[in-house]
Amino acid sequence: MSCATATTIRGYPTVFSLTVCDHVMIAHSFKGDVFGPAQKLHGATYAVEAEFRVASLDADGLVVDIGLARAELRRALDSFDYDNLDVLPQFSGRNTTTEFMAAHVHQLLVAALKEGRLGAGGKRVTGLKVLLRESPLAWAAFEGPVG
Repeated sequence: MSCATATTIRGYPTVFSLTVCDHVMIAHSFKGDVFGPAQKLHGATYAVEAEFRVASLDADGLVVDIGLARAELRRALDSFDYDNLDVLPQFSGRNTTTEFMAAHVHQLLVAALKEGRLGAGGKRVTGLKVLLRESPLAWAAFEGPVG
């Protein structure tokens, strides 16, 4: 049995993944005393990682087309890059925490997968993890199924 097509090895499910990275710059503020000085308008630059997961590689040995994955991550980030999140309607009334934004990017990438924008390989993706690093010391992620 080839590792590239296995669904289990010694009883453990196999998962192949491909991760693409980019970054986004935003401004925002938070509501609530728990946020202390971050209640004031401030900026953040997030390093963003999107990890696409499949049970087996396709006939070409790929998870998904890396170029399409990078383009769709960039498209998702362009929807709020260099913006003040406090004034964007899609974030109205929300604290745009790192955790919340990881889930938001996940949602945008799942939509891209379902719409076929990552090609035929994208239809095979079963899991997706989006990680936002706000510094080398702190990050948050959202992970879930694509179905």
